[in-house]
Amino acid sequence: MSRLDNKIAIITGASNGIGAAAARRFVAEGAKVFLVGRNEKALLALKDELGHERCDVMVGDVASEKTNQDMMNACCSRFGNPDISLINAGIEGAAALIPDYPIAVFDEVIATNVRGVFLGLKYSLPSMSSGGGSIIITSSIAGLKARGLGNSAYVASKHAEIGLMRTAAIENASSNIRVNCVLPGPTETRMMRSIEENRSPGAAETVKKEVLKGIPLGRYGTPEEVANMITFLASDEARGCTGGVYTVDGGVSAY
Repeated sequence: MSRLDNKIAIITGASNGIGAAAARRFVAEGAKVFLVGRNEKALLALKDELGHERCDVMVGDVASEKTNQDMMNACCSRFGNPDISLINAGIEGAAALIPDYPIAVFDEVIATNVRGVFLGLKYSLPSMSSGGGSIIITSSIAGLKARGLGNSAYVASKHAEIGLMRTAAIENASSNIRVNCVLPGPTETRMMRSIEENRSPGAAETVKKEVLKGIPLGRYGTPEEVANMITFLASDEARGCTGGVYTVDGGVSAY
């Protein structure tokens, strides 16, 4: 018997990176998945890969209340009420000190990373199966401490995600709904490539070398490694875990 047999999961930010890796792992462990993201081509390719019987997709923006309503209704209609909700969508924003940080970009980061998580919780919680369930929020080690310069919006948003998680965990424990955060460190994803380039345009490899110096394991993590932690938290093996933060960061947060 697989760890997620007969479970239904909804995943945002599923077009690539950690969300796509989690989708693959969930299906391999026996779940059906409803995937939401902005990249229609990537979502349809993933649906073909995972099989139309076990996967369906929807294009949408998680900062939109309508998207959150529609994706939950569509998931329930296609597969049933979700047992697992992976609130994973997020953006990195700009690299600029606070006096120079573009207000429009700040607002966009907060809309996606904070409002999007709030809406994900707001519509996941009442839709979970009657037996309870597991909600996992993909935050970041930036939710524990500010590292480097110029990341004010991202760092603020990731701290806020952890606050939302803790509140939701307390409010919903009596309903047997567990809520936790996974905190990746530097990971081999599109977002990390963007962060490297934003910090020093044209010199991303130099930035990566500097980042690697601060990782005890000496390498970036992979989306699959983060998906391993997510899968554990989604499974009944983690039935005693709620309100927690779980790092997958190569030792960065040990400093």
